[in-house]
Amino acid sequence: MWRLQKHLKWIFVSTADPMKEPPLITANTVLSILAVDYPVDKVACYVSDDGAAMLTFEALSETSEFAMKWVPFCKRFNIEPRAPEWYFSQKVDYLKDKVNPEFVRERRAMKREYEEFKVRINGLVAMAQKVPEEGWTMQDGTPWPGNNVRDHPGMIQVFLGQNGDRDVEGNELPRLVYVSREKRPGFDHHKKAGAMNALVRVSAVITNAPYLLNVDCDHYINNSKALREAMCFMMDPISGKKICYVKFPQRFDGIDRHDRYSNRNVVFFDINMKGLDGNQGPIYVGTGCVFRRQALYGYDAPMKKKPPENTCNCWPKWCCLCCGSRKRGRKMKSDEQKKTGRNREASKQIHALENIEEGIEGIDNEKSSLMSRLKFEKKFGQSPVFIATSLMEEGGAPKGATTASLLKEAIHVISCGYEDKTEWGKEVGWIYGSVTEDILTGFKMHCHGWRSVYCVPKRPAFKGSAPINLSDRLHQVLRWALGKVEILLSRHCPIWYGYGCGLKWLERFSYINSVVYPLTSIPLIAYCTLPAVCLLTGKFIVPEMSNYASLIFMALFISIAATGILEMRWGGVSIHNWWRNEQFWVIGGVSCHLFALFQGLLKVLAGVSTNFTVTSKAGDDGEFSELYLFKWTSLLIPPLTLLILNIIGVIVGVSDAITNGYESWGPLFGKLFFALWVIVHLHPFLKGFMGKQDRLPTIIIVWAILLASILTLLWVRINPFISKDGIVLEVCGLDCN
Repeated sequence: MWRLQKHLKWIFVSTADPMKEPPLITANTVLSILAVDYPVDKVACYVSDDGAAMLTFEALSETSEFAMKWVPFCKRFNIEPRAPEWYFSQKVDYLKDKVNPEFVRERRAMKREYEEFKVRINGLVAMAQKVPEEGWTMQDGTPWPGNNVRDHPGMIQVFLGQNGDRDVEGNELPRLVYVSREKRPGFDHHKKAGAMNALVRVSAVITNAPYLLNVDCDHYINNSKALREAMCFMMDPISGKKICYVKFPQRFDGIDRHDRYSNRNVVFFDINMKGLDGNQGPIYVGTGCVFRRQALYGYDAPMKKKPPENTCNCWPKWCCLCCGSRKRGRKMKSDEQKKTGRNREASKQIHALENIEEGIEGIDNEKSSLMSRLKFEKKFGQSPVFIATSLMEEGGAPKGATTASLLKEAIHVISCGYEDKTEWGKEVGWIYGSVTEDILTGFKMHCHGWRSVYCVPKRPAFKGSAPINLSDRLHQVLRWALGKVEILLSRHCPIWYGYGCGLKWLERFSYINSVVYPLTSIPLIAYCTLPAVCLLTGKFIVPEMSNYASLIFMALFISIAATGILEMRWGGVSIHNWWRNEQFWVIGGVSCHLFALFQGLLKVLAGVSTNFTVTSKAGDDGEFSELYLFKWTSLLIPPLTLLILNIIGVIVGVSDAITNGYESWGPLFGKLFFALWVIVHLHPFLKGFMGKQDRLPTIIIVWAILLASILTLLWVRINPFISKDGIVLEVCGLDCN
């Protein structure tokens, strides 16, 4: 543990948007980071405010004041979790088992302090809703630089960790830095990926920690010791040097116990990601991921040294001369030297620089002979200080640099034009080209020969909030699927990109599977439509099978079921969670994946961007009121159509069986099975669509009537009960003879 505390530093990276995450949520995430169980001098928290909001700035100022009381309280009594909102909302009896009276007294005082802190934050929110016509002004009377969201300079403010800031007990506090990158019209800022790359550069210039943790502002640290578990992988003496990131599963608060829309994603996090951990490692998705900074810079993973081969020292020298071992030894030595030279060249000269900056010390002259300054500037941009820090594998700021010069350089690296004609977003940092930049970033790291690790501590490392109403959940899945389609149609598609590099075949198959799944929406819609068509037309899509074919079908069905059961047992996933995942896979497949496929084709091939608006329609009171919040969106149309189609098909099929007698009930059961199977899978959609609303929106009624009319006319046109050849002659039952 002494080694862990002596040689490592941490950078916590968090992105904030006050329009999406309330300031109180952001404040709780920051407080959980500042109170983490890790050496204080190794921790720094950088908060990215990409909207340059005065509200976020003021909220962080209040948070830094409250942290001086909250951080020592957490560490003195070792409380969990260290986000005050969720700590005080726990339904536990903290007075049982004869708790220390000092803790009871301090806890009550801290809760009062937190309630006052919430009042101040809520006051800031109320004030921010009334924006002055001339914009916000600061205390010195100057206008707030971020009044124009699309046109403002870069801003950096260090709240903690400077001028001897200490908590109420006199202990040092971690560094807290506010960052808002420069925005100018006419520049492509690359959304979240661009903001993350700006944070990487700022953190390198100011503190330059060798490890980074990416945390969204709605995900707080639930296990203060989780970071130490991640470092156990990073510092492993055998394979630690080849690990690019340690991924933690995502866990969520505020979801009802039924998890109607499979927000927890337990099948993905507890089965799929665990399975990938046995290969080259899990893919990088979302938040809660610990990175090695050198891997983010696009360097290749270190080459594994081969053990020395056996020699023939046990044989006499004359035997070695006879077999020519000395000549082979010289040849092997020459080959090893050539291979070492190629490996050094292929590893992108991680420790190279020539005459980087006068006055910046600590750069080894021997390393500076491998790459010219121009090559470094082409890769990392024209910042001598940043280039110098990129060569320090163990981290730390360059020697001889003053605080003023570092802040000036930090402003420079977050300017709009800094990434022009560089490899940022292409080979360095978060990769551009998709709304799911996380998948691309992890994919590029694996292509450079790195491997990743999946860490699942007993106490969840991070927890966050998830969209729990149907419309928000569908739009979340749409964004993920659209990003996969963009990757599928780009040069970074894992089907054809990265051959001959460090990406293993099984890992490539996992990435291919992660980008092609939106294509399954087309056959899925066909399978969900055919049962209703069979009931309406009287046909059956499944032909009569022989006994041999039936045995093969049953064997396949049993093997799939057995595989699913084994996966659930191995991953600890309950049948309920597995079934919810299956249901939402159908709901998302026939809506989000289909829309993402067409939207991706239009965007990539035709350059046309389309948006699906979400409109709030109704709400309800209660603990899970947002679960019943209805928001009309175009994504609801395909599942609604399939649902109505299958319901009408069931009604028509049953009516036909009642009319034609008992002999028609046998063939009907097979058709009803498939139609009811579709309806059961769409049942959560139906509950979310109809649940607890005072009245249905008018557009829903219009769509229902329109679809019912179309289906009725279609059924009349293809009605199998009316002969298409003319009058039907039926047996009258009389014996004319």
